[in-house]
Amino acid sequence: MVGAPRANDRTLPATVVTMKLNPVLESLGSYPIATLRERVVARQRAGLGVIDFSIGDPREPTPGFIVDALVQSVPEVSQYPTAAGRDDLRAAIAGYVERRHGVAVDPATQIIPTSGSKESIFSTPLAFIDGGSRDAVAFPSPGYPVYERGAMFAGAELVRVVLGDDFVMRASNVPDEAWARTRLVWTCTPHNPSGAVTSIEDLDTLYRRCVAEDALLLSDECYADVYEDEAYPQGPASVLQVAGPDMTGALVYLSLSKRSGMTGYRSGAIVGDADAIAALTSLRSTTGTASPDFVQGAAIAAWSDDEHAADRRKIFTAKRRILERAFIEAGMEIVASRAGLYLWVRVGDDIAITDRLLEHGIVVSPGRFFGEGGEGYIRLALVPALEECTEAARQLEQAL
Repeated sequence: MVGAPRANDRTLPATVVTMKLNPVLESLGSYPIATLRERVVARQRAGLGVIDFSIGDPREPTPGFIVDALVQSVPEVSQYPTAAGRDDLRAAIAGYVERRHGVAVDPATQIIPTSGSKESIFSTPLAFIDGGSRDAVAFPSPGYPVYERGAMFAGAELVRVVLGDDFVMRASNVPDEAWARTRLVWTCTPHNPSGAVTSIEDLDTLYRRCVAEDALLLSDECYADVYEDEAYPQGPASVLQVAGPDMTGALVYLSLSKRSGMTGYRSGAIVGDADAIAALTSLRSTTGTASPDFVQGAAIAAWSDDEHAADRRKIFTAKRRILERAFIEAGMEIVASRAGLYLWVRVGDDIAITDRLLEHGIVVSPGRFFGEGGEGYIRLALVPALEECTEAARQLEQAL
């Protein structure tokens, strides 16, 4: 009969399919900065200018010798990179660590290159957290949201450590009752968002408490080479300087994003405890997460040179001076901010000030975007060019 369904017709009746998501993903909502980006784009589409201090993505060109190294590393035949990374890259990272911190590390067992720091920070709890046993992850607040998000996806309990007014993570900040179940402790120095630097004494105390409690200390030091030379002639201290040669129970996270203007290259490293590095290598082999060989070639060049990092520090310091003067003249207090890529300003109502500045074309991040304890502050990423910072300072005078 014409129009009758064929015996092998597999057409299904119209149905409404409800997609089920991981409950953790559902609970997160929008990434906070993404909501601000939507407002910025709307302003730009309306033909209004913006000077954007919201995202830490510097606009200074990547040094030419790094670009050349990338191009020269592109192979004729493309093959899979290994999770452990190239031997010569791990050697270059070890050389950097020894120059920068005076610490010798074994390139074969104590270093793993990463595809930037964000993915490595997010995925680390997946290697160490047993989601069924109440394992906990402690992290500073305000802080980088990825500490919390990685812990949530790993099934960890959360220990949110609200920092004091100096925004330094100390062992005494972690509640005594939480230590027994805490397997991982995040710290960040220089701190994002405030730029606070943890002293070597506080790092030592925090490390020793972690070892005593059988917790891994995870130190996010992605801004280790972004600081004011006058404030820190030797640079901010590292957990690597207190952990001893074996680095038992310590992992340090490094990045070329701000140090070398390589945000789009996605290149970083984890350095520390050999057993923990082995576990992370196994995890990364499972997920197929590895930096492309040609990016690793560029990273070798970047880690092997310190002069370009010093030049970039001078530029960031010049931007900081221009902007902090405008806020100080408006009667607002700059907190910490002598290191890292950011200016952290006490403003009172951070949402109201963010809205007011956006009306004048200046885009900043409210402190509460970075978690509890950030209310009442705004963060400015020192990314616009010097001339834009000068223009922003003029606009700040009118807005504030």
